[in-house]
Amino acid sequence: MNVNQSVPPVPSFGQPQPVYPGYHQSSYGGQSGSTAPTIPYGAYNGPVPGYQQTLPQGMFLFLLTSADFKGCPSPTSHLCFLSFHRLPGSQPFGSPLAPVGNQPAVLQPYGPPPTSAQVTAQLSGMQISGAVAPAPPSSGLGYGPPTSLASASGSFPNSGLYGSYPQGQAPPLSQAQGHPGIQTSQRSAPSQASGFTPPASGGPRLPSMTGPLLPGQSFGGPSVSQPNHVSSPPPQALPPGTQMTGPLGPLPPMHSLQQPGYQPQQNGSFGPARGPQPNYGSPYPAAPTFGSQSGPQPLPPKRLDPDAIPSPIQVIEDDRNNRGTEPFVTGVRGQVPPLVTTNFLVKDQGNASPRYIRCTSYNIPCTSDMAKQAQVPLAAVIKPLASLPPEEASPYVVDHGESGPLRCNRCKAYMCPFMQFIEGGRRFQCCFCSCINDVPPQYFQHLDHTGKRVDAYDRPELSLGSYEFLATVDYCKNNKFPSPPAFIFMIDVSYNAIRTGLVRLLCEELKSLLDFLPREGGAEESAIRVGFVTYNKVLHFYNVKSSLAQPQMMVVSDVADMFVPLLDGFLVNVNESRAVITSLLDQIPEMFADTRETETVFVPVIQAGMEALKAAECAGKLFLFHTSLPIAEAPGKLKNRDDRKLINTDKEKTLFQPQTGAYQTLAKECVAQGCCVDVFLFPNQYVDVATLSVVPQLTGGSVYKYACFQVENDQERFLSDLRRDVQKVVGFDAVMRVRTSTGIRAVDFFGAFYMSNTTDVELAGLDGDKTVTVEFKHDDRLNEESGALLQCALLYTSCAGQRRLRIHNLALNCCTQLADLYRNCETDTLINYMAKFAYRGVLNSPVKAVRDTLITQCAQILACYRKNCASPSSAGQLILPECMKLLPVYLNCVLKSDVLQPGAEITTDDRAYVRQLVTSMDVAETNVFFYPRLLPLTKSPIESTTEPPAVRASEERLSNGDMYLLENGLNLFLWVGASVQQGVVQSLFSVSSFSQITSGLSVLPVLDNPLSKKVRGLIDSLRAQRSRYMKLIVVKQEDKLEMLFKHFLVEDKSLSGGASYVDFLCHMHKEIRQLLS
Repeated sequence: MNVNQSVPPVPSFGQPQPVYPGYHQSSYGGQSGSTAPTIPYGAYNGPVPGYQQTLPQGMFLFLLTSADFKGCPSPTSHLCFLSFHRLPGSQPFGSPLAPVGNQPAVLQPYGPPPTSAQVTAQLSGMQISGAVAPAPPSSGLGYGPPTSLASASGSFPNSGLYGSYPQGQAPPLSQAQGHPGIQTSQRSAPSQASGFTPPASGGPRLPSMTGPLLPGQSFGGPSVSQPNHVSSPPPQALPPGTQMTGPLGPLPPMHSLQQPGYQPQQNGSFGPARGPQPNYGSPYPAAPTFGSQSGPQPLPPKRLDPDAIPSPIQVIEDDRNNRGTEPFVTGVRGQVPPLVTTNFLVKDQGNASPRYIRCTSYNIPCTSDMAKQAQVPLAAVIKPLASLPPEEASPYVVDHGESGPLRCNRCKAYMCPFMQFIEGGRRFQCCFCSCINDVPPQYFQHLDHTGKRVDAYDRPELSLGSYEFLATVDYCKNNKFPSPPAFIFMIDVSYNAIRTGLVRLLCEELKSLLDFLPREGGAEESAIRVGFVTYNKVLHFYNVKSSLAQPQMMVVSDVADMFVPLLDGFLVNVNESRAVITSLLDQIPEMFADTRETETVFVPVIQAGMEALKAAECAGKLFLFHTSLPIAEAPGKLKNRDDRKLINTDKEKTLFQPQTGAYQTLAKECVAQGCCVDVFLFPNQYVDVATLSVVPQLTGGSVYKYACFQVENDQERFLSDLRRDVQKVVGFDAVMRVRTSTGIRAVDFFGAFYMSNTTDVELAGLDGDKTVTVEFKHDDRLNEESGALLQCALLYTSCAGQRRLRIHNLALNCCTQLADLYRNCETDTLINYMAKFAYRGVLNSPVKAVRDTLITQCAQILACYRKNCASPSSAGQLILPECMKLLPVYLNCVLKSDVLQPGAEITTDDRAYVRQLVTSMDVAETNVFFYPRLLPLTKSPIESTTEPPAVRASEERLSNGDMYLLENGLNLFLWVGASVQQGVVQSLFSVSSFSQITSGLSVLPVLDNPLSKKVRGLIDSLRAQRSRYMKLIVVKQEDKLEMLFKHFLVEDKSLSGGASYVDFLCHMHKEIRQLLS
């Protein structure tokens, strides 16, 4: 931004503010910028006596100012918050305000400004990171008395948000004190705490109000050393001899906060570049000092500096640096694991790995009253069959022979490291219910001098957090061991499926894919048998018995009363029947090549598969490939009920509910048979995903959706998903139960499963990607000494037909101090739980009510921390617990998601699809889904093999001379700036200029140069980290596809009305203050 360009005229308060190009402007005061939708925050509470302007009662403004401090480690943009105080009764901290003279009692009247000695005294009480740092007065951006300044030399035009002060009057000190800032940790601060108080330096220019400090207010952050939050450094003194002259000039242009770990971003074409910082050895040559500036100055952007609020990128980077090098040893009770974004190794020493179980808090309140006060949900996200990295051993399998695993007689908990052996090892006391049990003679072992069994380290169940038992026949259906499971491929051969080339593509792929069915350990071939069905309005079954020369087809047209026309020859071993299967897969596309049948059925197809598994007396999985709304006359027939007019009405919830009860009934029967259903959808229009996903959802299956499928564009994504889905390890016919020690119990469950009672989670199938989220509530007082225990037991049939029990144990701490609870929370798990809670809520409540519930709960969590754990400070400060400082930004991402706040381009099917997908996501998946990763591609050296450091998901971070990859686990974009160097375009796209790049390109050309290899390698590496294949979309700057890309820049305002991160933080602060008052 040119320092000498003329200042735009300052509009009066009631006029719309100018909107800066490329910025989504905050709509403070109810005025939205011309480019940004209004957000529904902060309604007015009427005018304040004595002013022409109206501001919401208790509302605060965020203003960006640049400080002029010499000796700071880096150019820092600071925040100033202005707080308008409430009536005496609502002031939560300090003594109440008293009216002075004949002024109305609504606002504190102001007297003459204090001397600089008073300001220094105020600042000297401010504490940072537990160490007192006295600070002289700030650099004269409005806080020293005018008399201390030299006479004017050069005049400045009016500036600031609402015009300047009359000659000789400084802005009142107390304005900045009302809101010294948000508190949260700087990078250099100790890791155990967070509150962030950027120093106040300059304020809004309101009509002159002068007066002493308000009682109970302090200039800076917390005045007492706190274990759980830190403040940022206070302003440094002006250098001796620096003079501030004349009426205060405008604030200098902002400069981004330079944080270790990533470079400050230039704005590129998205707004003015951040200008030089006064009195700095800045990276820009010849930056003028503040005292010597003359002539008109540009207005600073009137917004909170995004670099001064908590950054997800920074938190992730810090955790990687601090915790990514050492293995995470699980021996200590109540340890908070590294973040899901950190790569770390786990050593199991008695507690389950965080890959299997993650908790919202690892230190839970001792009493239900304390839990209600804090409002932090107590939940665990459990992924019982999670796949482990190659460096970590899979759970050991323990075989106790015919006697089976040892359990407590009363509560049926399985033997684990927390059981206490007594009486020389002849008995043990259950750690869950305290019942004393006899040890069977064959399990007896002597105790050592510490009371531990001498064979404890030889037995996985006595020394590890996770292990498996071989189940005895008592754990099997009908008291007989199960047969190996079966896979049935059910292919839609209606006109749509044939026309798109889907059927031919699928049949070709299955020929080779059947060699990769899941198998146990070192088995040479898979024990899984396969079968084939095709369908449109009727069903075709195929006999592929190995003794046949050609496959035989049998047609069932009575879809109302489904039966399987053959048993022998339907489910076969792949290797034995390979020739017949290959012949069938060659013939299917030809048989139906000329079909004109457009109608399909759905429920009868699943019924047929389930009946086939029942007849074969085995569990298994159905793979359905389906293209259209099932409108043919048959059970489960659906009608098109897509109605966008229902959005934001009380009937919106019906869009997420199934149309008919037939699907739930069918799902219940499938679960009883151990029949899991995976559905691959290829719709060209509405197919009612909300209804079709019911059976996969309740049977532990998956839904994959490829809208407007075209072989050339979508083949790679579909085939990759199919290969992974067929090959992944699955537990069949599973039942899961979570036991807890006395004092808490599991009360609620979220995920893809069915429950016929209040304790057993029933899953026809469970794979390594699926999670079950469990919420706990108190039913008694907990003990700090003994802590709390969880045991998750999963009974399932392996791919080889072996019945097994997988056990995961976890011990948590218990606390009587709220500070201990807040110090041991995990925000990523908390957001996973809150998203699932909200996404289930939309089935029964209006979406607005669900959003409000989330905002209220978040405000209550943070207000409770502020009230009980933070030391007293101005009500204007927003203080966040260190481990929850990202709660507002992540929660805002959930609130803005397509399910809770759909944009005009989001279809009803897309919303239902995302809703059921999130329900069984693990913590790592929800983390990147709600806050996508944005990676700059040309910043890091070409020879570097590591991932480039991410930047924050905001348009402001994009430079038009760079390219960025954005991924959220489902989508992958490559954004190309309009000013990218020609050589880079040539190296990556093999075209000579930006204009020749094809927008919407989904495959990068394979070129033999370092940049092309690096970018394609990075894309492959990102895809390998995710459970679903991410299709690439190339987006050019200022192209029509850019709107889709910007939807994922979640720190900005969304077109559907979602708040920016900055605005939501303001709103959250307002909610917290209302709760505190």
